[in-house]
Amino acid sequence: MPDRAAALRYDGNGAPKIVAAGSGDLARRIVETAREAGVAIREDPALAEALARLQLEAEVPEELWHAVAEVLVWAQGLDRAAR
Repeated sequence: MPDRAAALRYDGNGAPKIVAAGSGDLARRIVETAREAGVAIREDPALAEALARLQLEAEVPEELWHAVAEVLVWAQGLDRAAR
């Protein structure tokens, strides 16, 4: 299980937002909740660390856009493959 975790929401407008973030037991609960909901989970410790430092509901800052865009493309690819 990860030491840190973050969950994003992206509705197609603006930048994705942080909807959950934490470390330790909270990180484990975030991952467990995502798995139970069928949400794809990607392990990227450096990105999780950076995102977990942001405030809830904060937009992802521009310096993380590229890394987050790669994750979104990966998740969309999984979604397409599942159809």
